[in-house]
Amino acid sequence: MKTKNPIADKILSRLRTKRGPVPTRDFLNLGNRAAVDKALSRLAQKGKIRRIQRGLYDLPRKSKLLNKPMMPSPDELVRAWAKNNGLKVVPSGASAANALGLSTQVPAKIIYYTNGRTQTLKLGPYKVHLLNRGPKTTDVSGRTAPLVLQALRHIGRDGVRPEVVYRLQATLSQKDKAELKRNLHRTAAWMHPVIKEIIGKDTRY
Repeated sequence: MKTKNPIADKILSRLRTKRGPVPTRDFLNLGNRAAVDKALSRLAQKGKIRRIQRGLYDLPRKSKLLNKPMMPSPDELVRAWAKNNGLKVVPSGASAANALGLSTQVPAKIIYYTNGRTQTLKLGPYKVHLLNRGPKTTDVSGRTAPLVLQALRHIGRDGVRPEVVYRLQATLSQKDKAELKRNLHRTAAWMHPVIKEIIGKDTRY
């Protein structure tokens, strides 16, 4: 449904094409800051969009099964929050291992490493612990490579058994493996042969 505000229409259109929460900074090319903030506020008041918290918005969605409002995942919220604040975030080793299917243990705490300050955030219904880390952790490029490197660090040299390597060989795409290859220089020496075995000989940049 069209509104009388072209910025509001563009905000709604953009949210319909996005999966998960969208930070305010992703709308700033639609108009000046005051106009964008005003449009977001009015759309939220009318219930057309949901303000999860300051600077994070999405379209209200309901679970078809439970008929209840659906909340974005902790990972979606943390990444959107980090983008809005110009920061980098990487899941902790335990979370990364679980996400990659290398561990069935679900971490009791939601922990991310960041190049920002150490702090605890309330994002929607979740409590997120951010721990400051240096470039070796936060400057790893790509989406999957940071997960793999953190998972391997968490498992440790003695824990990386053949089944871990086989699992990653089978589940990672060629693009994921290329990411790993580009970040090889950021890994500990003991990881080099493990990663080379995971990515294989045919991986291209």
